[in-house]
Amino acid sequence: MSPQPGEANEAEGVLNPASGRTPDGRLHLLPRLVAKGNVSRIGLAEVMLTDGVPTGVERRGVVLAPDEGWERGANNAGVEDPRTTWIPSLGVHVMTYVAYGPLGPRLALAVSENLSTWRRLGPVHFTYQPGLDTDLNLFPNKDAVFFPEPVPDPNGRLSYAMLHRPMWDLSWIREGEGVRLPAQITDDRPGIWISYVPVGLVEWDITALVYQRDHRLVAMSEFPYEDLKIGAGPAPIRVDEGWLLLHHGVRGEMVTGTDHQPHVHYAAGAMLLDQADPGHVLARTAEPILSPETADERDGIVPNVVFPTAIEEVDGLHYVFYGMADSKIGVARLDRLV
Repeated sequence: MSPQPGEANEAEGVLNPASGRTPDGRLHLLPRLVAKGNVSRIGLAEVMLTDGVPTGVERRGVVLAPDEGWERGANNAGVEDPRTTWIPSLGVHVMTYVAYGPLGPRLALAVSENLSTWRRLGPVHFTYQPGLDTDLNLFPNKDAVFFPEPVPDPNGRLSYAMLHRPMWDLSWIREGEGVRLPAQITDDRPGIWISYVPVGLVEWDITALVYQRDHRLVAMSEFPYEDLKIGAGPAPIRVDEGWLLLHHGVRGEMVTGTDHQPHVHYAAGAMLLDQADPGHVLARTAEPILSPETADERDGIVPNVVFPTAIEEVDGLHYVFYGMADSKIGVARLDRLV
């Protein structure tokens, strides 16, 4: 998928899609559409298949725009980088997205039964946790995604779990505030965390999904291709050995004061999470499994980026949909899950 000429909502790119199937079984993407001024909306586009292979899309309009006050700031606005998870036990697609509002990038949730009509559940709230020595609600957060079924929390309770990535630099929202690390965290690079909501609370009221608790660090940067930071990609997939999680790793140099980083390199890796304790990493790739190689991945709004955000099965094969240089959307076939 590439920006459509003359379409104002796509003037600065189409990228980082979520995905899902409508009740009739048709495969769709939910791309981030970026208008002039870096204002993002979330669209809907049906995936066209040629001999069972995704080869293009047909646009179905916009399904979420920055219409709420907490999605709009004085100098910024957007609903960005959606991830969707179909959760059969709830009968809905759960969307996590970044609301770029008055306090910078914050997480928010919405749910849908058909991918076309979404109901906002609101901003995510992280409950106070003794011993963590911080309030996660103070910090910008991105790259959130839910598991597709209940998993055990640290106390063994079946819960709906969400991966996310807090960022400790409060300069996003208050110039000069700097980095404020929790007491037990010594590395200020953004990493992957997990939080939970007990199943019973969500079954009683689905809006309980926004009240996350039992926060734990899952993984930090470990290998050279992840030197700056890591973040979760599509919803984890159940495999025999546990949960397969695709993630992105970033290396290079960050430039302060800009949204578009020209000197970074985004690649995709994979982790295997423990089925009995999804906050525990069993194995991970020391080298990337997908790196920027094509012209569309190397040249764009942010050069040298592959950013996986969706994975779908088509005729027994798994296809990964990903952002290309913050400008277009590509697809790659994942031949082996483990």
